[in-house]
Amino acid sequence: MNLPNFLTVLRIFFVPVLIVVLLTRSPNVELWGFPVHFEVWGVLILLLAAATDWPDGYFARRNEQVTTLGILLDPIADKLLISAAFISLVDMHLVPAWMVVIIIGREFTILGLRNIASAEGFTIAASALGKTKMVLQVCCVAVLIAGARHPSLRPIAMVLLWLVVISALVSAAQYFLRFWSRLDDRIKQRRQLSLTEPQKKQHDAVPL
Repeated sequence: MNLPNFLTVLRIFFVPVLIVVLLTRSPNVELWGFPVHFEVWGVLILLLAAATDWPDGYFARRNEQVTTLGILLDPIADKLLISAAFISLVDMHLVPAWMVVIIIGREFTILGLRNIASAEGFTIAASALGKTKMVLQVCCVAVLIAGARHPSLRPIAMVLLWLVVISALVSAAQYFLRFWSRLDDRIKQRRQLSLTEPQKKQHDAVPL
């Protein structure tokens, strides 16, 4: 358990905490005479969890602490955080369910394609749009949570939500095309190898 892996596990730990805060709509307390409602805690937990993503990757690369556990858990932690937040917002009637189905469906579809790519022996790096999508998701969820008590923020939240849905669909299409291209190359290489292997065996055969 090194620092990058600890930060990843910490991000996963924040997921149930965020769900409890959003679904129970508590705590609502006063600090130094100022009311601090549940949406403030929700935004703080979300931003704190999301903020662990950058140092996680940074320290892993800088200290050469990239591990199999970290490679497996890091994308899962991100998807758990975003999925839990959006599902909680559906329960709070702040987000249309069909939009969340698209967002979460995209995340797990890409996760499945990455697993297939890994089994085939190649990786596909995240595109710039994919990285932008993650930032948009965090900003969107934060504004949606804040909009639970401040309705004036909801138009901004809906604009961000539409941007998240559009970026999710476009980045998924980009990823699938790149995945299919690499997979097609692998299939062609195997086919070529299967055709040349018998010829090689015939050539290497020693006549009796």
